[in-house]
Amino acid sequence: MIDSEIEITPDLVHGLLQEQHPDLAGLAIREVPGGWDNQQWRLGDELAVRMPRSERAPDLQRKECRWLPVLAPRLPLPVPNPVRIGVPSALFPKRWSVMTWVPGEPLDYTQISRADHSAETLAGFLRALHVEAPAEAPDSTDRGGHPKRCTEVFGHFFEAVVPLDIADDVRAVWADAVTAPEWEGPRVWVHGDLHPANVVVSNGTLSGVIDFGDLFAGDPAWDLAAAWVILPAGAASRFFDVYAHADEATVRRARGLAALKSLFSCRWDKTAIAAFREENRRGDRPDEQHSIMFWNTDSKQKSCSRSRRTGPGSPF
Repeated sequence: MIDSEIEITPDLVHGLLQEQHPDLAGLAIREVPGGWDNQQWRLGDELAVRMPRSERAPDLQRKECRWLPVLAPRLPLPVPNPVRIGVPSALFPKRWSVMTWVPGEPLDYTQISRADHSAETLAGFLRALHVEAPAEAPDSTDRGGHPKRCTEVFGHFFEAVVPLDIADDVRAVWADAVTAPEWEGPRVWVHGDLHPANVVVSNGTLSGVIDFGDLFAGDPAWDLAAAWVILPAGAASRFFDVYAHADEATVRRARGLAALKSLFSCRWDKTAIAAFREENRRGDRPDEQHSIMFWNTDSKQKSCSRSRRTGPGSPF
C-alpha cells in the first residue's frame, strides 16, 4: 500500500538532511524516476536518499542496512551500501536512509548489447551471492516457495495476458516447474526481486545490482529466473554454463518462475504480446530451447519491465 498522505519533495529531503546529517545538506538533490516501495533522490554524484512511501518500505530498508554491509565485500558487482540512517522526526515519521549510488542505466530504460558478457557477469554475481546464509538470515513471507505454491497466482495472470497461440507452451513450462523436485540444499542468500528495473547497465553490459529490500534465504531458483527475465534471448545457456551449480530440478523451477514473473510484468503492458506475435510470425524464437519466453527480447523486455517498475507490488 502506498502512503499518499506524505508528499516527498526536494525541500523535505533537504530539511531532513539539515536536521540529521547537516554535512550532507549542501549536496545537490535530484529526484530519480520510478520506484515503488521507496522514492529515490540523487544526493551529489555518489549518494542516494531513499525515502519510504509504502507501508513495508521501512522494514525493507532496515533489512538492507543490516545485511548489505555483510554481503557487499564479496560481491563482484557494485551494490548499494548504507552510509547514513535517518530516524523518524517531526518532519517525516518514518525511517529513511542514505545509500551509495550505483552508476549505470536501469535495464528497463536501456538494452543489453553484450549478451554473453552479461550472462557471465550475472552468473558470477549470483554464484558469489548464493552461499549458505546464517541461521538469522531473513525468510520471505511472499516469495521463495516452490512454484506449486504459486499456482493460483499463475492462473490469474495466465488468464489475463497469455494469447491462445502460445498458451500451451506457457502452460507446459509451468507444469514442468510445478512437478520439479523441491530445493533440498541449504538456505542460500537470494536477492529475491531480480528484474530489469533492479539491475543497471553500462557500455552494453550489466554493471550493478540494486534494491535488496526483498533479500531472503532460500531456494536460488527465485534468482536464477533472471536468466530469462533479464538477459537477452539465447543467453540463458551461457549463464547456466558459468553459474555451474544449478541441477536440472533447479533450472526447471527457475524457468517456471521466469514465466510467472514475466506474466506479472506483461499483465501491465500487453504490448509485449503484439511484439511476440510479430517475432513468432517471422519465425524468430525467443529461446532456442524454451520458445515460451516471449518476454525475453530487448523490445519486449523493456516494455514489460517499465510497467513492472510502477505496478502495484509484486506477488512473488
